Amino acid sequence: MEYEDSSNKNSRSYIELVDGNKFIILFILSLGLYSVWWMYRSWKFFQQKEEPDMMPVARAIFGVLWAYPLFERIQKYAIENGYTQTYSSGLLFIGYFLLNLSSNLPDPLGLVAIFAFVFLVPPVRALNFAIMNSDDYDGEEVDRYSAGQMVIVAIGILFWGLILLGLASGETI
Repeated sequence: MEYEDSSNKNSRSYIELVDGNKFIILFILSLGLYSVWWMYRSWKFFQQKEEPDMMPVARAIFGVLWAYPLFERIQKYAIENGYTQTYSSGLLFIGYFLLNLSSNLPDPLGLVAIFAFVFLVPPVRALNFAIMNSDDYDGEEVDRYSAGQMVIVAIGILFWGLILLGLASGETI
């Protein structure tokens, strides 16, 4: 999620949103690190919206531990803005937590952790919907990649190439 908050006193704040499919690509190519950025931007959004003393950086760094309250807050905000789908924050948290733990498994089993994005997509989509349907924000899912996202794509392709080459050669990651 990329928030470009260009607000002024007389108009709604504009926020560029990362759609679910682009989120998945960036998550996989960044080896899961994009989730830290998405969580930071999500917590920053809620900090600016309702709770100034929230510390979004700490919540993003320890995102695995703060995922449940974030999922709950997103779902509440989404429902307030007309979102009709629901998800279980507890089940998403457990799945996300367990897949993050699976990264400690021996190679190549630890690569299963890359599928943790599955548990983040419902909150990503719910938050996008809520922002796009809010009276306070002018949100848009942007399908082009920013310069920073293109860097993630390029570096991610390089890293994945090296990982696959290492797996094919029998070397450990």
